[in-house]
Parts: sequence; C-alpha cells; structure tokens
Amino acid sequence: MFLRAAFALVLIAGTCLAQRDFLTADEVDQIRQVQEPNERMQLYLVFARQRASLIEQAIAKNKPGRSKFVHDLLEDYTKIIESIDTVSDDALKRKLNISLGSKAVADTHKQLIAQLEKIRDSQPPDLSRYQFALDQAIDATRDSMELATSDLNQRSTEVLSRVEKEKKEREENMRPDEVKAKQETEKAEKKDAEPKKKAPTLRRKGEVVKEP
Repeated sequence: MFLRAAFALVLIAGTCLAQRDFLTADEVDQIRQVQEPNERMQLYLVFARQRASLIEQAIAKNKPGRSKFVHDLLEDYTKIIESIDTVSDDALKRKLNISLGSKAVADTHKQLIAQLEKIRDSQPPDLSRYQFALDQAIDATRDSMELATSDLNQRSTEVLSRVEKEKKEREENMRPDEVKAKQETEKAEKKDAEPKKKAPTLRRKGEVVKEP
C-alpha cells in the first residue's frame, strides 16, 4: 500500500514538473512571431536578462519561499540560454548568417555571468538550496558565450558534420521497412523537385499565335 502511494506521488510530481514551462504564454507568442534567427536570439536575451534581474531582486529580499522561487528562476534561465544555442545551431544548419545575434549574445552573456557570480559570491544564507542550479546557469552561460565568440565558419562546419553523423547513426538503426519507406519518400521528393517537362507542340520556335 505504501509503495503504491509513493509511486502515485512520483507520478503526480513528474506530471507537475512536465507541465511547467520555462517561458510565459506571452513570451511563447513573442517567440513564434519572430522567425529571423538573429532577432529570435536577441529576444531570448531579453528574457534571460529579465530572469537574472528577478533573481537579484529575490536575493535582496529574504522572504518565505524564496529558495524555491530562485531555484525555479535559475532553471528557467538555463533553458533560455540553451534555447539561444539551439536557435544558432539551427540557423547554421541552414547556412544563415548569425553574426549580429552572436555579437549580442557575447556582449550580454558577459554581463549575465557577472550578475550570477556576484550572487554566488555574496553567499546568501539559503545558497545550498539552489547552488547546483546557480552553478549550472553560470556554466551554461559561459559555454554559450564561447560558442558565440567562436569562428562561425568553423562552427557551421562542425554543426553540419554532427548532423550528418547523427543522420547516419539513425539510418544504421532503422528497420528494413523504415529504410524502404524513407527511400520511397526521398524518391517522391526528388521527383517533385524536378522541373516539369513542357507539353509537345507543333509551333516553330519564336512563333506567336494571334488571337482570333
């Protein structure tokens, strides 16, 4: 009976965690409206700065329940930073220029790292309750900054190479029926992409038919 109850609690907790999004509904709408990668990266930076400011404000006021609030904000912040890297990787796969977005990321991340390290170094009394999330946030920001300041051509090559490797690994693990279905799909897509042949005509080249 105890085990069944414990298992139920685990399921409920897992469901609650799965339902919590790291962006608000309004932020999700904003992201959907911005398709250009440089602009989307900069929009994510706005959200990251907002989370960092909220964390600073919470640390400055020792209110009940602060630890969980800060912990959740740090997790959301880290996911936002990871989303920036996902956007940039996707843009590089499509061979798009993200120099503007990368510069904004590099400049902003320096400030964000300084903010987060200042919080860590201030040693809040409840730091142990969210230190792991704070360390992850700092590491994620530092890694993202390194990507943003790296050579874009080299990074693009690495991204495309990784994509090709993952594709090959997926194909090697496919069942025979999946391989056949994939080949048929590719064949159909190739056929659709071929230029349509013009219908045969008896007109001579350059001949214009006059309307009656």
